[in-house]
Amino acid sequence: MKYLYALGLFCTIILWSSCRNDFETVSSTGNLEFSTDTVYLDTIFSNIGSSTYTLKVYNRSDEDINIPSVRLGEGESSNYRLNVDGVPGKEFQDVRILAEDSIFVFVETTADIETLTTEGLQFLYTDQIQFDTGGNQQNVELVTLVQDAVFLFPEQFGDGTTETLVLGQDEEGNDIEIEGFFLDDDELTFTNEKPYVIYGYAAVPPNRTLTVEAGARVHFHAASGILVAANASMQCLGATSNDPEALENEIIFEGDRLEPEFSDVPGQWGTIWLTAGSTDHVFRNTTIKNGVIGLRMDSNDGDLTLEMENVQLYNHAVYGLYALTGNVYGENVVVNNCGQSSLACLFGGTYEFNHCTFANYWTNSFRSLPAVQLGNVIQTGENSFETMPLNIAINNSIIYGNEQREIGYDNSADAAFNFNISNTLIRFEDPSGDFDDDPLYDFSDAALYNNIVRNQDPVFFAPEENELSIETGTSAADGIADPTVSTQLNTDITGTPRDGTNPDAGAYESVEFPDMEN
Repeated sequence: MKYLYALGLFCTIILWSSCRNDFETVSSTGNLEFSTDTVYLDTIFSNIGSSTYTLKVYNRSDEDINIPSVRLGEGESSNYRLNVDGVPGKEFQDVRILAEDSIFVFVETTADIETLTTEGLQFLYTDQIQFDTGGNQQNVELVTLVQDAVFLFPEQFGDGTTETLVLGQDEEGNDIEIEGFFLDDDELTFTNEKPYVIYGYAAVPPNRTLTVEAGARVHFHAASGILVAANASMQCLGATSNDPEALENEIIFEGDRLEPEFSDVPGQWGTIWLTAGSTDHVFRNTTIKNGVIGLRMDSNDGDLTLEMENVQLYNHAVYGLYALTGNVYGENVVVNNCGQSSLACLFGGTYEFNHCTFANYWTNSFRSLPAVQLGNVIQTGENSFETMPLNIAINNSIIYGNEQREIGYDNSADAAFNFNISNTLIRFEDPSGDFDDDPLYDFSDAALYNNIVRNQDPVFFAPEENELSIETGTSAADGIADPTVSTQLNTDITGTPRDGTNPDAGAYESVEFPDMEN
């Protein structure tokens, strides 16, 4: 009897459930709500896919609803792509949203500017997502700026392989290769007419010069960069800009992700590599940002091989400027936010830096090296080292950061280690006296240090955001520079005249900071 009772109860539940309307929906009546009424897909290069953007669609009612149609306004011909609640496509039927619930719509686009317009280098491409039809239709606008560019990339071969460059050989005699290509003669001038997008490593052939004109914009895909071969040169001839926001004459090297959230992300591309034997490099009014190593210079002999003037290097995953046996002159150089050192002059070389700001306020991970690392030795094997003489002068500069010790030395007695730092603000705190017996850190030794200011705040405007201007009257760098050096550099990195009597240390002449409370 009890089994019959249980069977009857089960049937009653089934029948009762079938009469409920929990699984029924009502049609959309045009009362959907959206996380935004317009989805702006940030600027993309022609034929390069965008990031994925998210739209959230809300059903605020207490009933499940059915949206008869969700589609792109241009239908299958649209350059946008949708994914509605996990399903890809461009048009969807009977999309259900539960009561007081929501769904996600993901949006991407890829567009060929030549199919959109034949005029200009940019095109504003638009469409809309249409929810429902007729009188209940609601629209969310889609907007993206498509920008034309010059694309440089290695050749793809029929067997599926890609053109490579040989960097040398390993210990076993095997070629060390990277994906890359040599630039043709007609590709050795980068103008400001269109941005350049580089895939792989673009190499400057021997005995050739890559000239980058004022206002040029060069973008690198992941694991890409520029190599300059032996006896070749790279000359970046930027100029002072009239608009501090547009920087119309500045040369800028950065990654190819144009979305604002990628504007300061380190490690998006490789490096600009001035390889051994390359020579006669000039970088003026140039910004290099968001790479693994901003600018790498390998062993070079003889005359000055790299001249830097008004150069900024920011947000590099390892080093900003990395030089091995380099021969470098730099003025008004600013380096900040690097995973290890901002300036690494290692394995000897000859260097002079005047009115430079070498800062490091890296916060993305643990940093084991100081902002400035100088050395005359390099490890070549497990227990083997090689040395080269080091000669370096740093004048009228700032060496500072968010660690206690922002200058460090790797010194071997087997080679000369000559340095002099003058009229410079340095952060080097040693509260436990670990370096008391090391003569290299004797800041009272006039043969090594002259007119040094230690461990006093430079009062940078916003160092974590690479804004390293200093404040008049409060910065410890204010008025400490040697005017005999500054007469050769009568303007700072922004073009502001330096004080002829009491110039400031670093790349920036001090200014009055705006009142942030107003």
